[in-house]
Amino acid sequence: MGPIDPEGGDMKAIVAGSPSSGSSSLNMTSPVVIVPAIDERPTVTTITVTGVDGTLQNNGEASSTTPAVQTPVVACAQPCGYSSAYVTNRMHNTQLGADPGGPGICAFILTLFSFLLILATFPLSLCFSVKVVQEYERAVIFRLGRLLKGGARGPGIFFIVPCIDTYRKVDLRTVSFDVPPQEVLSRDSVTVSVDAVVYYRVKNPIMATNNVEDYSHSTRLLAATTLRNVLGTKNLAEILSERETISHTMQSSLDEATDPWGVKVERVEIKDVRLPVQLQRAMAAEAEAAREARAKVIAAEGEQKASRALRDAAEVIAESPAALQLRYLQTLNTISAEKNSTIIFPLPIDILKHFIKPSKVDKYDL
Repeated sequence: MGPIDPEGGDMKAIVAGSPSSGSSSLNMTSPVVIVPAIDERPTVTTITVTGVDGTLQNNGEASSTTPAVQTPVVACAQPCGYSSAYVTNRMHNTQLGADPGGPGICAFILTLFSFLLILATFPLSLCFSVKVVQEYERAVIFRLGRLLKGGARGPGIFFIVPCIDTYRKVDLRTVSFDVPPQEVLSRDSVTVSVDAVVYYRVKNPIMATNNVEDYSHSTRLLAATTLRNVLGTKNLAEILSERETISHTMQSSLDEATDPWGVKVERVEIKDVRLPVQLQRAMAAEAEAAREARAKVIAAEGEQKASRALRDAAEVIAESPAALQLRYLQTLNTISAEKNSTIIFPLPIDILKHFIKPSKVDKYDL
């Protein structure tokens, strides 16, 4: 393998553990060391190795045409003094987005200056350093933009450094809000307006502060969209009769979605389901017609039972002629007991027998 010139200097690539520096194959388990020939400045260079055989690429041009998966290998110049483990660890931290160096020298200087300022202005600085949060509150502190170790502070007294610390109070009490009325098209193509009430609380102040910009506003928007999504899968009859099931489904969906925000949705209740006026009239007419039909059926059944009872009574009266006379006297007694102006002329039943057409049985008897 020939020399490589990354910055104008003549540099030779040497593979540790190989028998000679001119070998065309690279050992993947050995660190690659580049020794500068002219420039002695510490240099960290990234070389791309392809395949198991390891073809060395320079400026996108490979020295071999063997196709393989590219694997990045970190090469460190000899004068820099960094071990391969240190370089690999630094690459890993950079990929994860972490800062292995921690706060810089400017942060230490500002922190030292702030503490000196607090001591110089003591006890006046206590007015700006001592803070209090209530029993139902927690304070999340940031120092120079970084989350302070130890988690949320509170309840009670805590201290901050005025110049470099900022904090945010988070209320842990249960909060309720009304979901605005949502015009929802149900599964059976009926437009209804539904509103609900959501109860939630913050269970993790750090997640509620760092993972979402405004957890309250985000929860409100999510509740409105979840209400529309859940009701869109239900029929009108299910929306009107299965409110508890819909509330439980919404609570589960909201709780799962807001868990990364540190928010716990405790309860969801459907307040009101408003139907269009025309649909209300149609449903009222349908219910009225159904009630009238049931009333007619009940009246017909009553007439049928009454006619059977009258037939049985007529048969009993026909068997005993005195029963008709007794029924006649009982009717007169009932009418006379009422306070009315009805005038009754009693007429003996025997007189009417001559006007009653005799039956066939009577003819044969005669």
